[in-house]
Amino acid sequence: MLISIVYDSGYGHTAKQAQAIADGAAKVPDIEVNLVSVAAGTVSWEKLEASDAIIFGSPTYNGMISARFKQFMEDSTKIAWFEQKWRNKLSAGFTNSGAQHGDKLNSLISMSLFAAQHGMIWVGLDLMPGNSSSTGSLEDLNRHGSWLGAMAQSNNDQAPDVTPGDSDLRTAAHLGQRVAEVALRFKH
Repeated sequence: MLISIVYDSGYGHTAKQAQAIADGAAKVPDIEVNLVSVAAGTVSWEKLEASDAIIFGSPTYNGMISARFKQFMEDSTKIAWFEQKWRNKLSAGFTNSGAQHGDKLNSLISMSLFAAQHGMIWVGLDLMPGNSSSTGSLEDLNRHGSWLGAMAQSNNDQAPDVTPGDSDLRTAAHLGQRVAEVALRFKH
């Protein structure tokens, strides 16, 4: 089975999150992972059409997805949407911003609506919110409390080799593994 991860990354932080999702998906036997950076400008539309699941990712800038990711979405209209080439494929999403919240939910909503318009089936995050009690910590999975997709936070003054933090990357890996497992169940 093929899982594609289509993402944009302005400074490398969201790319690090995309790699964690790929690593999580690759833990599941019989899964091939296809990482697609929209910034590279080499999207293989045929490979996306052959994918069993497509996971979308974008940094959150000013409460929205990046301009490059929005361009990818618009390009998909001519190539995939009119013929519903992605219909019944699984989908999921992830995002990263400098702020703890940063209106990341708006980016995930944009991605899920995009997937719905393509006739895709959205897979959310199945984790209870972390860091939500007196015994919780910043190291908890899903520390941002998202169910729609994986959220990460990267300090604006730190490079991708430092941030996003381990808990956000483990949350991303969990989402990748979840999509791969659901894809296998869906296929059977």
